[in-house]
Amino acid sequence: MAKSNEIAQDKELTKQQLKEQKKQEKLKNQKAKKDKKEKKPGVFKKLKEAWLELKKVTWPTFATVVKKTGVVIFVVILFTIVLFGIDYLLGLLYKVFM
Repeated sequence: MAKSNEIAQDKELTKQQLKEQKKQEKLKNQKAKKDKKEKKPGVFKKLKEAWLELKKVTWPTFATVVKKTGVVIFVVILFTIVLFGIDYLLGLLYKVFM
């Protein structure tokens, strides 16, 4: 009798599992249909979205841009001088040994 109860419970579980699988398949199919129905956004919609995002950006002031640009130019000039100095010294060493 215990075995028959276990078998009946197993059958019920498999039926429930099948129902769950069918539900999941239906949901997947519905999602697939929605994805197919949704059109890809056009170029103008993308541009509008990009413009709206750019409005949210906090842009730096002109003075801040000028200061930071000056710092970048200074660092570039400094590294240029250092690299040319190292190159010059290595050139002198090369001439000495050759």
